[in-house]
Amino acid sequence: MTAPYASDPKRARGRRVPEEESTFRSCFQRDRDRIIHASAFRRLKHKTQVFIEHEGDYYRTRLTHSIEVAQVARTIAGALGLNAELTEAVALAHDLGHTPFGHTGEDALAEMMLPYGGFDHNAQAIRIVTHLERHYADFDGLNLTWETLEGIAKHNGPVTGDIPWALQAYNQTHDLELNTYASAEAQVAAIADDVAYNHHDLHDGLRAELFSTDELAELPILDACFKEVDRLHPGLNYYRRRHEALRRFFGVLVEDVIRLGERLIGELRPERVEDIRAADGAIIRFSEDVFDDLKVIRAFLFDRMYRAPSVVNMRAEVTDVVTELFPYFMAHPDQLPKQWRKDVADAQSETDLARLVSDYISGMTDRFALQEHERLIRRA
Repeated sequence: MTAPYASDPKRARGRRVPEEESTFRSCFQRDRDRIIHASAFRRLKHKTQVFIEHEGDYYRTRLTHSIEVAQVARTIAGALGLNAELTEAVALAHDLGHTPFGHTGEDALAEMMLPYGGFDHNAQAIRIVTHLERHYADFDGLNLTWETLEGIAKHNGPVTGDIPWALQAYNQTHDLELNTYASAEAQVAAIADDVAYNHHDLHDGLRAELFSTDELAELPILDACFKEVDRLHPGLNYYRRRHEALRRFFGVLVEDVIRLGERLIGELRPERVEDIRAADGAIIRFSEDVFDDLKVIRAFLFDRMYRAPSVVNMRAEVTDVVTELFPYFMAHPDQLPKQWRKDVADAQSETDLARLVSDYISGMTDRFALQEHERLIRRA
């Protein structure tokens, strides 16, 4: 049973293009299903989380990351009496706008796009689900509900100041109330993202042998997790020991969010979802103690994993891929796929063309970007 402050599908604000609703699926479940069936969602299978897609079969990709985020989000949503289907929809869609090669690819593309309004992966996710997915007869995009679009746009908090052009352009035709907080469901999706990557980046870093289990056992939170495993399972196999410790670390983060969420909701006493949006701050977050401990862990990861020589060297290589593909397609738009030609012909300015090229490159998978760079530039 959902709480009064949960998003109610029966009271949803609807879709931009009116549709006859399903007789057996709620509008939020339908949103989730459309996201799962989207081309952009499938492409996440071959997009970087930290390690480039071809570096190993066991490392997280954007797809497996998104699935882990959705799993955590559903757990927290259920514990707090929220709508799990809306929570899952936002969680599954939150990374749709990511470029190939993760944040390295985004930084490179943003640099290329500086003269044309910049690039932001959250805004690009909105562009994908409202414009670039073109499969349905009656509309471009996925025609998601207002609540899901709001969650994708501002799950990390209100969007104010210098609003990315892609988000600003859509918001002018369909007001997502960017200056307020999003629903509690969207906030859960955001914190679930933090829980998932804090957990799995440690796991992937161990697999890559960028740091040792002993080093991990000295970090805050994790030290207690390893001690508990050693108490319960003395002499446990090396791999099982670290898995059990990381599993407990995962649980500590989830339980902290739920415990604080219950307290903050109790203090706010929200009677409807609008009370969540109007609050002075996010109600779904880590406690101060856990947040401080996570800052130490993140600093460790930045030093030992994200800035590891092997990772830095690969980032330099893939940065060149993006920064060389962009000017190539600007100079040779005829090399874009046939289905993009009409958009190229309709472009009224260099900025219009640049945004089309940005759409195309940002949608590439790691492997396709590398293949196109090899075909069009290195062999030329």
